[in-house]
Amino acid sequence: MQFKANAGLTRAHALAAQAGNADVDTVLGRRAAALGQRMGRSLKARGAVGPRSQVVSATGMDAATLARALAADPDVEWAEPNGRKQRLTAPNDPLYAALAAGVRPSGPDAGQWYLRAPAGAVTASINIEPAWARSLGSPSVVVAVLDTGVRFEHPDLGRVANGGKLLPGYDFVNDSVVANDGGGRDADPSDPGDWVSSADLTADAARPSNQRKFTGCSISNSSWHGTSTASLVGAAANNGIGMAGTAPGVLVLPVRVLGKCAGYDSDIQAGMLWAGGIAVAGVPDNPNPAKVLNMSLGGTGACTASYQSVVDQLLAKGVVIVAAAGNSAGGPVGTPANCKGVISVLALRHVGTKVGFSDLGTEITIAAPGGNCVNTGVGQPCLYPILAATDDGLQGPTVSNWTNSLDYSVGTSFSSPLVAGTVGLMYSVQTGLTPAQVRSTLQATARAFPSTGGDNGDGSLVTQCVAPSSNVQQLQCYCNTTFCGAGMLDAGAAVTTAAGLTARVTVSATPTAGQSVQLGSATSTAASGRSIVAWTWTLMDGGGIVTGFTSATNASTATLTPTGAGTFSMRLTVTDDIGLSASADQAVVVAASTVPTPTPTPTPSPSGGSSGGGATSLPWLLLLLAAVWRLQRFQVMVSAAPRRA
Repeated sequence: MQFKANAGLTRAHALAAQAGNADVDTVLGRRAAALGQRMGRSLKARGAVGPRSQVVSATGMDAATLARALAADPDVEWAEPNGRKQRLTAPNDPLYAALAAGVRPSGPDAGQWYLRAPAGAVTASINIEPAWARSLGSPSVVVAVLDTGVRFEHPDLGRVANGGKLLPGYDFVNDSVVANDGGGRDADPSDPGDWVSSADLTADAARPSNQRKFTGCSISNSSWHGTSTASLVGAAANNGIGMAGTAPGVLVLPVRVLGKCAGYDSDIQAGMLWAGGIAVAGVPDNPNPAKVLNMSLGGTGACTASYQSVVDQLLAKGVVIVAAAGNSAGGPVGTPANCKGVISVLALRHVGTKVGFSDLGTEITIAAPGGNCVNTGVGQPCLYPILAATDDGLQGPTVSNWTNSLDYSVGTSFSSPLVAGTVGLMYSVQTGLTPAQVRSTLQATARAFPSTGGDNGDGSLVTQCVAPSSNVQQLQCYCNTTFCGAGMLDAGAAVTTAAGLTARVTVSATPTAGQSVQLGSATSTAASGRSIVAWTWTLMDGGGIVTGFTSATNASTATLTPTGAGTFSMRLTVTDDIGLSASADQAVVVAASTVPTPTPTPTPSPSGGSSGGGATSLPWLLLLLAAVWRLQRFQVMVSAAPRRA
C-alpha cells in the first residue's frame, strides 16, 4: 500500500532518510497501528518499500479484501495484494522443447516450435512465454471447442471432475449414421472415431441421392481432430508429460458437432448457441457458458443468413468466435470464418509466409502458425508440424498419444486454436473485454509479416499474396495486411497489453462533508506504447450523501460534493487508444464537517445575570405567550361558572 503525499499519517510518522532498521520498524508499526485503529482492525507492519509505501497484514482477512479496505481510507493512495513472481522458464512438458534427431522413434521433431519465441528462420511462432508470465489461464474462463468430440482419457486433457481440463460438454450430432455412436444428441461428446470405410461409401451409394451422408468423402482413418484442437487450446502444462496448451489454465468445453466425414449446419449452429449460453430447444441449458468458441471447421460460399444470425446473437452476449480460414490452397475464406464479427485465422509457414494450403482474403483478422512440411519427401519426417494430442486408433480409440513428424498435423484447423487459447489468456487477465476489444488488441499487437525468407524449393521466387480465386490455387506467398489479416499473432504482446491497462482512482484530499472532492485518474496506466484517451465516471452508490457529479464525467478528473459524513462509491472506466477498457470501483469515506458550530448568544436573566441557556427564539416566545393567555382565559371561565347544588 502507499500513502498519499500529503497524508496525515506520514506527516505524523515520517521516515528519516538515514534511519536505522529499528527506527524504521518503529515508524512503520506506528503507521500500521494508527491505520488499523481507524479501520477497527489490528494491522501489523511487514516492511518498508519506499518513504510512503509499506506492507501491512491483518489476521482473519485475505489480501484482496484487506487491500480494498485499505484503499477506502482517505490517507491511502492505493493498496494491492503483495503478490509473487517467478523466474520465466519453459514448462516441463517434454514435447514443448525441440528434440534432437533420433530421440523419438518416429524421427526428428521440432517440438512445440509454434508456441516459443521467434528465433532464426522461425519467425511465425506466437511468443507465448511472456503471456504465461502474466497468466497460464483462469479456470473461470471457458473456451468451447466445436469439433468431432474429444477423448476424455487423454493424459494431457482428462475430465475436470478428475482434475483434468475438459468440462462435460454435449453431443449435437443428430444423424445416427454420421454420429457413429449409436444415437443422436446426448450429453456425451466423446469422439468414437470418424473413419470412413469402403463399406460406408458402398452403403451410401445405395441411398437415394438426396439422402446420402458421405457425398464428397473418401476412405480415411479417424482424425481425432477434436482431441487435437482441444489440446492446442488447453492441454495441461507442467505435468511432466506430453505437451502444453496455449492456455493450460482455462477449462475446455467439448461440443461435438462433426461426425463421420462432416457435420450439418443445423447441428453446428445449435452447438454454437448452446456453447455460448443461449438456450436450444430439447437440450438442457449449458451450465458452463463459454467466453470463446473455437471452430476449426468450415465450408465454401458466403456467410449465410442463418450463420450470421447465430454469430450476432453470440456477439451480443460478449462471446468471441474464432474460426479457421479454410484449406483450399489460396481460395476465398469459408463459412463461418467469413461471417461478420468472427475472428478469422490464416495459417503461416514457420518463416511467416502464407502456407500453401491456407485460404486468404479481406475477411482475415490475424495469422498464426499452421504447420508445414518443407524439404520432405515420401516417408521422410515433417520438419515443422503442429504437435497436438491424438489417439493411435485407426478407427475406434486405442492408445492416447501425440502427433509427431511422421504422423503429423498441419492446417488452418491448428492455427485457430492458438488464437482461441490466446483470447482465453486475455480474458484471464482482463475479464471485462468485449469481442471488439479482443479483436482490436490482437490486431494492434500483431507482428509485421516478413518480406523475405520464403523458399519454394525449386528455385522459383515467392510472390506477393493477391486476392483469392475459387478456380486458381495460390500457394506460398508473402503476406500483406489486405489479404492475411493485421499481422502475425504475438500472444505475449496481446496478453501483456490486455493486462497492462489499469484504472485507479485518486482522491485530492481527505473528503469532508460540505466540501468539494476532486477525483483523479493520475495513476491509471496503459501498456507500453499506448495511452489512455477516454475516461468515464459513474456514481455507483451515493450513500445518501452524494446525488451526482458537479463536473463533467468524461475527463481525467471529476468533482462532487458530499452533503454529510458517510461513504459513497463510484467507478472509473478508462479506455486506451486501441479501444481496450478497464474499470476500478472505489469507496470514499467522508468525514464530518470540521467547521465549528457558532456559540449561541446567552439570554440575560431578569436579575441581569446569564440564564445559562441559549437565547429564546421569536417563535418559541410567541408560543409561550399564547399558552399563558389560554391558561388565564380558562381560569376566568371557571370562576364565572354557576355552582350546582
